[in-house]
Amino acid sequence: MGASSRTLELFYDVLSPYSWLGFEVLCRYQNIWNIKLELRPTYIAGIMRDSGSLSAMRFLTAVNMEHPEVLEKASRELWMRIWSRDEDIVEPQNILAAAEKAGLSAEQARALLEKSTTEQVKRQLKETTEAACRYGAFGLPTTVVHVDGQTHMLFGSDRMELLAHLLGEKWMGPVPPAMNAKL
Repeated sequence: MGASSRTLELFYDVLSPYSWLGFEVLCRYQNIWNIKLELRPTYIAGIMRDSGSLSAMRFLTAVNMEHPEVLEKASRELWMRIWSRDEDIVEPQNILAAAEKAGLSAEQARALLEKSTTEQVKRQLKETTEAACRYGAFGLPTTVVHVDGQTHMLFGSDRMELLAHLLGEKWMGPVPPAMNAKL
């Protein structure tokens, strides 16, 4: 496909294992498909009621605001804790441990945990969640594809083949072979 601007917005919540699947696949393909992947931490209860990840998603929103280069690793670490280790990701000590494992210093992690309770972070998470709803999200993960001046909304982690088609790219399964992609 040509060099046109291609952006994917991934709206996700670490409470959703399906968000995790979509997250990992898109992280693997971002360089192969030469796309700009925008990670958008979203509060699933703003879309679906009775979710319990608010403090974790506020923390990831604060990470995105202050240290976006660590967002991918911090998100992955929270998923590992809840879905692989059965840890409660709303407990401050688990959030802090995930942040440090992702590469933040203990001081940075504590500052972000403190920031996560501010009105600025709360407002940003609410705005991101409302943006997902405006695109038509009814669950997570929701991926919004911006390509060739058009916008497409896809729900679920099982739409990667359709996503590849929209991008004019080849789908090589959830773990693509290593390739030298240009970005």
